[in-house]
Amino acid sequence: MNKIKQFLGATVATAALLLAGCGDKQSAAGPLKLGMIPGPEWDVMEQVVDRLGQEGVQVELIAFQDYATPNRALADGSIDVNAFQHKPYLDAMVRDQGLKLAAVGNTFVYPMAVFSKKIESLAELKEGGRVAIPNDPSNEGRALILLHSAGLIGLADVANLEATPLDIVHNPKNLRFVELDASQLPRAMQDVDIAVINNTFAVPAGLTLEQALLVESKESPYMNIFAARADSLDDPRIIKLVQAYQTDETLKVAKKLFKGGAVKGW
Repeated sequence: MNKIKQFLGATVATAALLLAGCGDKQSAAGPLKLGMIPGPEWDVMEQVVDRLGQEGVQVELIAFQDYATPNRALADGSIDVNAFQHKPYLDAMVRDQGLKLAAVGNTFVYPMAVFSKKIESLAELKEGGRVAIPNDPSNEGRALILLHSAGLIGLADVANLEATPLDIVHNPKNLRFVELDASQLPRAMQDVDIAVINNTFAVPAGLTLEQALLVESKESPYMNIFAARADSLDDPRIIKLVQAYQTDETLKVAKKLFKGGAVKGW
């Protein structure tokens, strides 16, 4: 990532209640530390944590405020599992930073979308318009691919999931790109013509897909996942977490919180 923020994580206790299972093997291993970014995905996870607590599996949610730190914390053992990223982002960090992490289960696809406080349709986007996009490698490429799909730009290789503005070969409106941390995009809408925003940050900002000028297709390759260290993929607590997540109960909560903007990944 262009900017790696200082670890701002604060332990947020949503630990499950210790019931009859407090003496089993799951509890003996201690609480499962799960890293996430606060927002609607966190709210979805809380109901999973509550259900696991009733089965004697303790889960402690750990809050992070940026995209880079949860994977570093997972790699160094500060947490046991995380759920905040899509598969291309994990793949990029594994490749570029040598982290020994792997996906252990799917959650949802949360479509990325284009929002604006200045125009009501992309046809109104003027020459030299300012476009805010995420600055982390895979989400930046994702945003540019979305803009390519609408004909606003042309990319040298639309299959390149890590494209940057340098890969734009056709820019008929001479759009100017503002690269920002994904969490800053909703606040930046006052200063740009359009912003391409992840659902993780759009929903807490009161933005819905119904308000969007352009929405990513539901066939997106950007499936969100659980990630764990490669040497702990068989941790029974992690297996139970994924199983508890991939249920109809979770789907109902996600549909309500994301207002139809969460596509089941299992």
